Amino acid sequence: MALFCLAQGPDNGTAASTADIPADPQIQSALKQISAQRIQANIEKLVSFGTRSTISAQDPQAIASGRGIGAAREWIKSQFKAYSKDCGGCLEVKEDTFTQQPADRIPQPTQITNVYAVLKGTDPENSKRIVLVTGHYDSRNTDISNITDDAPGANDDGSGTAVSLECARVLSKMKFPGTIIFLTVAGEEQGLNGSQHFAKMAKDQGWDIEAALNNDIVGGDKNPEQDHSVVRVFSEGLPAAANEKDIRRIRGLGGESDSESRQLARYVADVGRAYNTGLKPMLIFRLDRFLRGGDHYSFNQQGFAAVRFTEFRENFHHQHQTLRTQDGIEYGDSPKFVDYDYVASVARLNAAILAALAAAPDPPGNVHVLTKDLDNDTTLTWTPSPGGLATEYEVLWRATTSPEWEHVQKFGNATRATLKLSKDNVIFAVRAADRNGHCSLPVVPVPER
Repeated sequence: MALFCLAQGPDNGTAASTADIPADPQIQSALKQISAQRIQANIEKLVSFGTRSTISAQDPQAIASGRGIGAAREWIKSQFKAYSKDCGGCLEVKEDTFTQQPADRIPQPTQITNVYAVLKGTDPENSKRIVLVTGHYDSRNTDISNITDDAPGANDDGSGTAVSLECARVLSKMKFPGTIIFLTVAGEEQGLNGSQHFAKMAKDQGWDIEAALNNDIVGGDKNPEQDHSVVRVFSEGLPAAANEKDIRRIRGLGGESDSESRQLARYVADVGRAYNTGLKPMLIFRLDRFLRGGDHYSFNQQGFAAVRFTEFRENFHHQHQTLRTQDGIEYGDSPKFVDYDYVASVARLNAAILAALAAAPDPPGNVHVLTKDLDNDTTLTWTPSPGGLATEYEVLWRATTSPEWEHVQKFGNATRATLKLSKDNVIFAVRAADRNGHCSLPVVPVPER
């Protein structure tokens, strides 16, 4: 059963209910502006740089010649600046540049640059909250150290880079209380170098990143077994940033599937049902594909909620492969294998999530379940959502075996709720809503004795 946000009027908290989430008409209108043709042009432009290997040339001569990662970087920056010009300077275009010292896939000190654009929130308090979308713009071929042969990287990860760019182009025309960052990182193929640096910078500077959406291999490879109606959404269970005390508490409460990243994944599913994006999010409750990794993990390591979007079925002949035809099989990550309508659908889903969260209130704080007395009822308490946007608080619950929230009950502008449900039998959470139905991420309570 799907769970949706309710904010259509007062409720005394006496009845549980479910209803469709009210899609914001402005967000819905913005999603229609996402263009498969623009996405195709952006991916083909990225491919035109020949190789975007992190260790490829980025000196002025290489940039002028239009080959290598330096040329790709400068083009991405120019795109963000063009979008900013179109919206009257609403985007702050920035670089996060550092020198990566030699490592397994970095033969010598190498400059790595993350390029990003910031759409600052309009509300002084809520603009401190950040939601973020990212893709990696570097590419590779079979030999990670080969910077001579072309490495088109159309799907991996020109597609994810194109999602960040298209979200920036469309959402920069709107205004939100919260801040959105449109990020493209390098060094992913060398070992998540760019995202690790960016996430650590954000943590060290005290950024409040509420959600990080990583798009990596979202090109909908044109293979016969592909399902173009589905996008996989990966999320961590036990948080990478949890300490021993946190892990003991999580295990003791049966909260192994209730990390902040899992709540973000569930939010993705709710938004996917609310807006006509053309895609069904398929929640995969593991960090990433089997024994593999991606840039969202860099954010997880710093304690941020982050998920990964990836097409339903990957074609490994078209990933990490030097261009060639061998034994009748065509290898290489070329644009002709990308389904641009599929990438556009992924971009719509990402844009909807970014917009919904940036428009929503901050989650409630200090969410607790009272456990002083043995009781078959459950009492929850919380402190008001900071920023003044919240007009309503809702309690969610689901069976312990259910992957998604199943029920919601409204309690108005309250900070306490008692339900005739045993905390033994279900998982609870609390979220904030504004007068227009925008919902925060849910917060699972911790015990208070």
